[in-house]
Amino acid sequence: MRDYYSPMAEFYELVARRQAAASGPPLAAALSALPAGIGPVVEIGAGTGRLTEVIAAALPTAPIVAAEPSATMRAILTSRVASRPELRGRVTVVDGAVPGLALPPRIGAAVVFGVAGHLPGPDRVTLWRRLRERLAPGGIIVVELMGARTPRVLPPTLTVVDTVGRRRYEWWVEGRPGGSPGLMRFTTTWRVYHGDKLVRTVDDSYDWWTQDAADLAAESGLNCADVSGAAEGTFRVVVLTATTNPPVGAPPRATQGLDPPPPDIRPSRRAGLAS
Repeated sequence: MRDYYSPMAEFYELVARRQAAASGPPLAAALSALPAGIGPVVEIGAGTGRLTEVIAAALPTAPIVAAEPSATMRAILTSRVASRPELRGRVTVVDGAVPGLALPPRIGAAVVFGVAGHLPGPDRVTLWRRLRERLAPGGIIVVELMGARTPRVLPPTLTVVDTVGRRRYEWWVEGRPGGSPGLMRFTTTWRVYHGDKLVRTVDDSYDWWTQDAADLAAESGLNCADVSGAAEGTFRVVVLTATTNPPVGAPPRATQGLDPPPPDIRPSRRAGLAS
């Protein structure tokens, strides 16, 4: 899988702390309801480790495998883990990308935030199958979905404004349909100001495969529940389970049981704003 994040890695923490503030609480609630000793947690696309901290706090004794394919992002992740005594003894940082990432034989939970949309349909189906096969009884897969459920035009939008020292940082995002069913092409620009003077711009673009909770349930063959209650246009956190029982952390109104797809399902068809 292409390294989407190294070109923007110097700015990533300005986005990641907002993501952790928004998506961290429903993630923590879902993980906290798991029984002790259910198995290790695999975090796919761990980035700089903001959500690794959330996972570790929610499951204070669980071993964590934090996988990050970007060397630049992984350097920050490793630094964060190594500097925290409560993390360095049980968080293993690995270089790996999905869908072929090496996985433990049994997992209690998987966390897939800001990743699924990078993968075309067949690769997502492979990922869900590999996770499902290793999921311990009662285990869960927690997935973050973008606000864009279907391809659409997104005009240039100022998404982040932050100040560090004497410099101001602006993150602009725009998008358009990518030409294939379900595909969007995003273009992002970081603008760096010193006072009122623009001193740098950093541009990037990437493809993103849109999907909603129903798509996710169909291609994974698992039950799916929205545990975030997020409105259109924002990130959503959903929990996948292999049973018909309501997923841990899900309010009753959010639970929706969906039949698994037939064995020969082949979704045709990929980060999001961040993770």
